[in-house]
Amino acid sequence: MPRHRIFATSFASIYPHYVHKAERKNRSKEEVDQVISWLTGYDSAGLETAIDDGVDLETFFAEAPAMNPHAALIKGVICGYRVEEIEDPLMQKIRYMDKLVDELARGKKMTVVLRVGAAADAEDRERADAGRRVRAVPAPDRPGPGRADTGRCSEPAEADIGCTGGGLGPSARRVR
Repeated sequence: MPRHRIFATSFASIYPHYVHKAERKNRSKEEVDQVISWLTGYDSAGLETAIDDGVDLETFFAEAPAMNPHAALIKGVICGYRVEEIEDPLMQKIRYMDKLVDELARGKKMTVVLRVGAAADAEDRERADAGRRVRAVPAPDRPGPGRADTGRCSEPAEADIGCTGGGLGPSARRVR
């Protein structure tokens, strides 16, 4: 399959367009650099080197110091495509960068553009999932610790055939 021609486009040729787009909306070159740095890990000197050397986008992303692990939190449509559904990893990274600059130019707060809260939420969810333990199910003949016997079904087999315990609504089947 032939490579897309955007991969051979130099970063130096698109960077001024990103800056111009942001500046038209009263955002700064430094903010553009910040979102690109957040995504790729390049510092200011690294961005300037990539521009001066005329590296293409494929090389720009291949040599990126550290792609942000939270880049997957970037969602939405750019150039008619949902960025989270783009299959080619390089094209997805390019569209991530487009999306970040677009959000910046639309006036979104930097904390929103950089997914500050969403990244923290994702890390909290990962920690919670890692720390989650499987609880033991109490034996059917006795309630678990700190729980009173409510007379309700707790075993799947009993729930399938109905339950004679109290507290069931009118739609529950009862065993006669």
